[in-house]
Amino acid sequence: MANERDAADLRMDPASLYREETFTDRRLGVIRVLTPVTKDGLADASRRVLYVGEAQLLTQVGALPLTFEIEAGSLGEATEKFAAGAKVAVERAVRELQEMRRGFAHHHSGPCAPWSGRARRTARGRPDQTAVDAPDPP
Repeated sequence: MANERDAADLRMDPASLYREETFTDRRLGVIRVLTPVTKDGLADASRRVLYVGEAQLLTQVGALPLTFEIEAGSLGEATEKFAAGAKVAVERAVRELQEMRRGFAHHHSGPCAPWSGRARRTARGRPDQTAVDAPDPP
């Protein structure tokens, strides 16, 4: 059950509202333009407009969404800087995937317990078709 503190955390901040517009070339990606507004929905000139790029990186397991902020003063400038922002986001995603893969490999290396789920091997290194792994321990 939610307590009063949890309910307070769910309130929107009226001083941090933005109107969102989406622009796309229907080929490469999306630019979201976040225009700051007052609690009455009027443009708030005291805060800057934000430009957020979105694209997808195709991987062996499916599309990985990429989101990145674009430092720009206009939509035109944001479209010009989109490719550079997407490149940085792809490089960051590839680095994170490599780190995850290394962490997974490190975590799953070492001696193989009979219940580890790894395939047993014969003396010649082939998978042992007759072995049945024990269930995972509780």
